[in-house]
Amino acid sequence: MSFKPYYTPEDLKDFDYDRDLGRPGHFPYTRGVYETMYLGRLWTMRQYAGFGTAEESNRRYRYLLDQGQTGLSVAFDLPTQLGYDSDHPLARGEVGRCGVAIDTVEDMKILFDGIPLDRVSTSMTINATALVLLAMYLVVAEEVGIDPEKLTGTVQNDILKEYIARGNYIYPPRPSIRLTLDLIEFCRQNLPKWNPISISGYHIREAGSNAVQEIAFTLANGIAYLEAAQTRGIDIDRCAERFSFFFGAHNNLLEEVAKFRAARRLWARIIKDRFGIENPKAQRLRFHTQTAGCTLTAQQPENNVVRVAFQALAAVLGGTQSLHTNAKDEALALPTEDSALLALRTQQIIAHESGVAQTIDPLAGSYLIEYLTDQIEKEARDYIDQIDRMGGAIAAVENGFFRREIEDSAYQYQKEVEEKKRKIVGVNIFTDDRQPRYEILKVRPEVEHRQIEQLRAIKKNRDQRRVTTLLSQLKEEAAGKKNLMPTIIELVRVRATLGEISDALRAVFGEYKEFQRL
Repeated sequence: MSFKPYYTPEDLKDFDYDRDLGRPGHFPYTRGVYETMYLGRLWTMRQYAGFGTAEESNRRYRYLLDQGQTGLSVAFDLPTQLGYDSDHPLARGEVGRCGVAIDTVEDMKILFDGIPLDRVSTSMTINATALVLLAMYLVVAEEVGIDPEKLTGTVQNDILKEYIARGNYIYPPRPSIRLTLDLIEFCRQNLPKWNPISISGYHIREAGSNAVQEIAFTLANGIAYLEAAQTRGIDIDRCAERFSFFFGAHNNLLEEVAKFRAARRLWARIIKDRFGIENPKAQRLRFHTQTAGCTLTAQQPENNVVRVAFQALAAVLGGTQSLHTNAKDEALALPTEDSALLALRTQQIIAHESGVAQTIDPLAGSYLIEYLTDQIEKEARDYIDQIDRMGGAIAAVENGFFRREIEDSAYQYQKEVEEKKRKIVGVNIFTDDRQPRYEILKVRPEVEHRQIEQLRAIKKNRDQRRVTTLLSQLKEEAAGKKNLMPTIIELVRVRATLGEISDALRAVFGEYKEFQRL
């Protein structure tokens, strides 16, 4: 989005303070979802981490908690995300590479060993296999005697954005939505403090969308989930209370601040005007932010420290509820312990030294910020109206609309970089031909062998007859309409594997084949 040289009251002719801003913690929540915001409590510092084995990831979690991190965020490897056990042929070479490998609840027990699950909130970035991973988390809590009602955290469970941007789906969209709703319904009845879905714009932006598309497509997905829940008979007034969102923070600081404010206001108006929900807790758009991985450069990676600091500042000025700051070396590999600590320290310096947490929505009233907030909201609403005319987000997934829009945006961005209309320090300006060496994190090949050996040992010592019976039961229930979460929990208890549970569902739902652009 391009800016004018300066802005004046003429750019805000239709601006109304009470209608468009209001007080923090009050409709339309432009200035924040809570009355005191960071004056009452800082955002949760939730660093996304996970690699190799559960033991290695556990050590990283405990280290970051010791260094002042206030929440956990779990990264799973690709086989776990796609429903394959570590011994599956398609998992070869990927075990533990981009996240932690989880095959059974025994891995999950090791992952959270020594961490008080009733006192630390946990976010899990998992979608197609969300039911299985949450079931494992619940069984871990159960086996150490923690009441599930005390568990706090979030499971991403946003399958629509996988078809739109990320590609880590298993089943076709409509049965996948059924699984998403199973988890939402189960959490509503059994986990009162748990967020059963985190509707993600972050991955949409990482795939190449612009700021307007990021919030428009994300909120369109939120509408689709609420409408599906309503059709199923779930109380959406209460259901929407536990919806959370996930956005990226990019380099254009002022646009990003306005984006977050616009998203919050637009969602409040959608909940009130479209769904007729007056419940303030349902109207509040609570969101996690991650600084933008796609903006990090392998060239001159120290520059990424500066990029991340400004992106994190934008998230805080925009009123985020929790934040992950990327490490400087993530364009090269998974972060080392030292770079992960520096990323955490970036948040802590913003929180305790910058002064921006000492007042709420400090940029409110700026002609530029208010103009951008209005403009982004308007353009995002136009997109949502267009998606509605297609039949909603699910139809837009199936006809390839989202993918086409994102691909066009990504192409335009890359073209601007190559033509130097968009300048990136160290990449197309102020370049350096030197090739310095950096210490990077490497996942050892023996991780895969060790994981497979542990998996075989668990299979050998479990009650195989009980596993087989429950897998047959899961298939029968998947062919019907029963909520699958209770049976999946029971399968996890008897040490069924993630791959076995996923294969049972594949047998009923089939696998999705990606839309191909003509």
